[in-house]
Amino acid sequence: MWSLPQSRQPELMDDPALDEGEHMRALGALARINVLSRTAAQLAGAVVAIVGRDRLRPEGPPVRIVDVACGGGDVTLALARRLARQGAVEVLGVDVSPRAIDRCRDRASRAGCGVRFVVRDVIRDGCPPCDVAVSSLFVHHLDDPAALDLLATMRHAVAHGVAVSDLVRSRVGLALATVGTSVLASSRVARVDGPLSVRAARTPAEYAALCTAAGLAGASVRRVWPERVLVRWCRAGASA
Repeated sequence: MWSLPQSRQPELMDDPALDEGEHMRALGALARINVLSRTAAQLAGAVVAIVGRDRLRPEGPPVRIVDVACGGGDVTLALARRLARQGAVEVLGVDVSPRAIDRCRDRASRAGCGVRFVVRDVIRDGCPPCDVAVSSLFVHHLDDPAALDLLATMRHAVAHGVAVSDLVRSRVGLALATVGTSVLASSRVARVDGPLSVRAARTPAEYAALCTAAGLAGASVRRVWPERVLVRWCRAGASA
């Protein structure tokens, strides 16, 4: 009775014809949800665990991080701020949407930070080389073949490891998404897409199987607040 069948339907945010104003409101709503979900904090902890505190230090060479499918850039910027308190980092956000990247660059400029953002389709063009590749709330948009391609290109790109945060498909997650988007979002897009995203997501066991199939053998797949999964994989011989 507690299981939730998987159902993947087109989300409004993925529609290239989506009105720009609607798109920006949806990205703003997602930013508020990410703050409450502690997404950046969880990913930052995963990055530190992957590279080790000895590698992440102010006087050392910068740790290169790529945020894949960075969306509005809120997680990218928050992640960069958190990690910069511990050591030198170079952070690059990539996304297929030029509109989203324009928003990211504007926010980075206003914040006076050195995070870079570029338009890139990582499924087609691959993930740029880096020490750690991270991604949040993207894998659930993809069917299994595309998700495998994504994880594989992230694996090939990294010197140290991969960290992924995404939704857990569950009835509790569906309830949280429905209530959360109603309370936190005035965006129609967010209110429609939130529950659709949960239904399209995977269970922790399914994420673990996906990681194994993509070559991320031994990945840690941990359930975290609020009904999300945090995946952490270290390349053999490169972890702390």
